[in-house]
Amino acid sequence: MSVTLRDSHPADLPTITAIYAHAVRHGCASFEIEAPNLPEMTRRREALADAGYPYLVAEDHGTVLGYAYVGPYRTRPAYRFTVENSVYIDADHRGCGIGRALLTALIARCEPAGYRLMVAVIGDSANHASIRLHAACGFTHAGLLPDVGWKHGRWLDSVLMTRPLGPGARQPPALDR
Repeated sequence: MSVTLRDSHPADLPTITAIYAHAVRHGCASFEIEAPNLPEMTRRREALADAGYPYLVAEDHGTVLGYAYVGPYRTRPAYRFTVENSVYIDADHRGCGIGRALLTALIARCEPAGYRLMVAVIGDSANHASIRLHAACGFTHAGLLPDVGWKHGRWLDSVLMTRPLGPGARQPPALDR
């Protein structure tokens, strides 16, 4: 397998939508109950791209195997230097290093953009693969929100992990953002 990382394109959205739909229907990483359709996923990607956030795909010979993006952690202005990441991999290609490559690339894109903290809100404390992925990329445990979601007939936790970007909080940010 020869994986290439690149910026996503609108043509990637049917595959991105299918990858996410599988995660919504069968997993706990997302707390959505109903998988969004292609127009909604298109709207979401366009909003992030229009705001200048990176939205990447991993492909092998033209087939999208996974995607990752960052968006605002929260919308209030004081949070403007903090981003939240999302990484989703096709079910048949998990455990092959694609998630790590995507997350590493997101970090590399966010640091020179002036962001200072990346937050991972991991659905389900039993999502050991995502917790390990984030730890391998320098994230540390920041908290646990117990029993905050109900999906697939059970209560789910959210695990919070964070990773400083660039100088992190060691110095003030450039306030032109």
